[in-house]
Amino acid sequence: MTKIKQLITGSIEENCYIIYQDETALIIDPGADFQKIKQTIEQLHVTPIAVLLTHCHYDHIGALEEIRSTYTIPVYVSSLEKDWLMSPVLNLSASLFNPIIARPAEYEFEMMKDYTLGGLEFRVVPTPGHSPGGVSFIFSDFVITGDALFKNSIGRSDLPFSRPSDLLQGINEQLFTLANEMHIYPGHGERSTIGQEKQFNPFFN
Repeated sequence: MTKIKQLITGSIEENCYIIYQDETALIIDPGADFQKIKQTIEQLHVTPIAVLLTHCHYDHIGALEEIRSTYTIPVYVSSLEKDWLMSPVLNLSASLFNPIIARPAEYEFEMMKDYTLGGLEFRVVPTPGHSPGGVSFIFSDFVITGDALFKNSIGRSDLPFSRPSDLLQGINEQLFTLANEMHIYPGHGERSTIGQEKQFNPFFN
């Protein structure tokens, strides 16, 4: 059975997720607080095999290089944001005290593809708009939505390269077509369900 552990990281409370089954784990969006992530991995007695990125804004990649140097695992990212890892201007960290410059990702996602990594199965779907290469990961009974869909809200679309129309379209086409009981785990804030957001999210009502 696939399990999920949420970790709130960094000053703007980004959600990092550890998806695990048996002793194998995927790390999604290691935003900050590497020691917290490492301690949780040890407590769960799991071995990380890959990092998946929903998008490449600084608050989702702040602990990426520490993760890579500790566990020597590959990173998966949208091809539309592959260059953002190396660019503080693109990942919006240029004005921070410690701008983020990460190494290139090892793999680029294929959209609408089913992946199996270490026995963990998920589908990658495009949910751009907050950023051009935003993606969501659909597992058997939950979906990681990054900064696309939140509980009672959606991602910001006033940032460089954001497109509000793409954001709404991606949510409608890729997320709201899922089962109502599907849980959503967003990049910030509390979890919700597809049915709850279809009914109560003010951006769609």
